[in-house]
Order: sequence, then C-alpha cells, then structure tokens
Amino acid sequence: MEYMNQFLKRRFLDQIAVMFGREAKKPTAISPEAQTIHLYKRGNRDLIAEKLHARAHAVHANKWRNRRWAVLIIANLMFTFSFWFDIQILEGALTASRFIGFHLIDLNSALQVMLAHKHIIVNLVIGTGTVFVLWLILGGRTFCSWVCPYHLLAEWAEKIHLDLVKKKLLTDQNIDRRLRTLSWIVFAVLALATGYTVFESISPTGIISRALIYGPGLALLWVLALLVFEIFFSRRAWCRYACPIGLTYGVVGIFSPLRIKYTLDGCFHEGDCRKVCLVPHVLDTVIKGRAVATEIPIGPDCTRCGLCVDTCPTGSLKFDVKGLSKLL
Repeated sequence: MEYMNQFLKRRFLDQIAVMFGREAKKPTAISPEAQTIHLYKRGNRDLIAEKLHARAHAVHANKWRNRRWAVLIIANLMFTFSFWFDIQILEGALTASRFIGFHLIDLNSALQVMLAHKHIIVNLVIGTGTVFVLWLILGGRTFCSWVCPYHLLAEWAEKIHLDLVKKKLLTDQNIDRRLRTLSWIVFAVLALATGYTVFESISPTGIISRALIYGPGLALLWVLALLVFEIFFSRRAWCRYACPIGLTYGVVGIFSPLRIKYTLDGCFHEGDCRKVCLVPHVLDTVIKGRAVATEIPIGPDCTRCGLCVDTCPTGSLKFDVKGLSKLL
C-alpha cells in the first residue's frame, strides 16, 4: 500500500504542474499492478472486439451534462429573479453577493480587491470563507462548469467550432497553456500597481452575470468578441488559456474529496472522453500505457463537468468521493 501511495503522490504532483501549464508527460514509473494490465492489453487480440461491443451497447444519456446545465441556469436566474422581484434571497452578482443574509464573495475578485487596496480587508476574508469551504469540498473548478455563465456560452460556441472543424472549414489552434498562469500574474500585478481591479472590468463571468441582473450593456461586445474568437480560431480559448478565475479555483480544489476517478482495468482507450472533455489535458492518464496505478483520481484542473462520465462506454470514469467509496 505504501509503494502505491508513492506512485499516486508523484502522479498528484504532476497533475498540479499540468494545471499551471506544463505539458503532460509519459510517466517514468508505473505500479506493478498497472504494468500487468498494460501488458495484458497489448497482447490481447480480443480487445478490439470488446471495444466495438462496448461502443455498440453504450447509452449516452448526457445525464450529468443536463444536470449541470440545469444547475447553472437556475443559479444565475436566482440572481435575476431576486433583483427583479425584490425578494432578497440572492442579492448582488457572482462576483459578490448575499444569500439570505450570508455574504458570498468570489475568491478571485476578493484577491483582486485586496491587491488593489494593498491590505487585507477583514469583511472580504469573512465573505470568502463560505465560498472557500464550498469549492474546497466540491472541487474548485466545479464553479467553472456548474455556475459560470460564460462557460455555458463557450460550451455552445465550442459545438459550432467542432462542427466547422469536422467539415474542414477551419482548424483548431492550440495555445500555450502557461499563458493562463502568466495571465493570473499580470492581472495581480496590475491590481497592485494601479489600485484598480482591471480583471473585473473585462471578466466575461462578471459581465454576463451583471447583464442578466441589471440589463445588457456595451461590455457584452467584449464577450461576443471572445465567443467569435473561440468559434473561428481556438476552442474555449478564454477558459483554457486566459481566465485567472479557473486557476484560482483549481488551486482551491487541489485537496477536494470530490473528483472524477479513472479505473484502468475496464478502459479500452478509445479516446472518446478526451474528445468531449472541456480541459482534455487532465485526461492524459487515460491514454494507453500512461496510467501509473489501477485507480487514479483526475487532477485538480478538472471542472467535474461529467461529460467524460456520460461518454465512457465502460464506466471507467466515475464521480467519486475520496474515502467514501470504500465505505459503501
């Protein structure tokens, strides 16, 4: 058990490095149990037949996608209806709000404000406490796929982009993922140097949230420009390569008990999960020959969107709560 923990610990550190922009690498050390399965798959001629059978009988119900879209839409409309009908259940916007009297402040926004003011603001620290605990439990980037309104628009734009790529009308352009870490640093420095929360003025998350509540404005043109860029040049460019919110919540979710767990034994490595994944670099472990153990939690940059769970024909990717699944 101890040596297995060493493999997983090393893998965990690699996943954190990948979150900050390092390219995923083929592991140098693999557990004996995982090596046995890899060897079996390489020499098993029946694997292709099993793969085709699994695909033919797979049922893609989009269960988790539909749940996620419902939660995201309801969460954002709660802000809208609370303001329109003055029912004071959820006041404010995603950047800063109050739910039945409890202050909720976005972690990245709070950090930007404190950097701009150059001191720790006690009220902001209190307001971020509940939010911090919530996303620590659920996995930080769960915010991105289950709450962020821009994420939903970008997901729809991605479908258009992929359709155009399939028709060979354009090609997808990859950008260095380290740019997101650089973006986080740049906006932090700008807040510190200017005394102004520069990022909040261009954040599509905040712009859309405020537009839903208080009405549309010219800032939506910036959101439209981002979506056009993602449709015709690089899929989900903002979320993958620029948005510091995702990195902030990814760090928060490093020790989250809720994660997607990968099981090597039943996987046929058909790659369907990586095709639908919103952040496919987190699924490098499903590539044939790369799993370092028989069961591996997906890294902290995973948004827990559930698309891979819906797509996997053998159930090799599932939602899991650390420590709880063994008790059930």
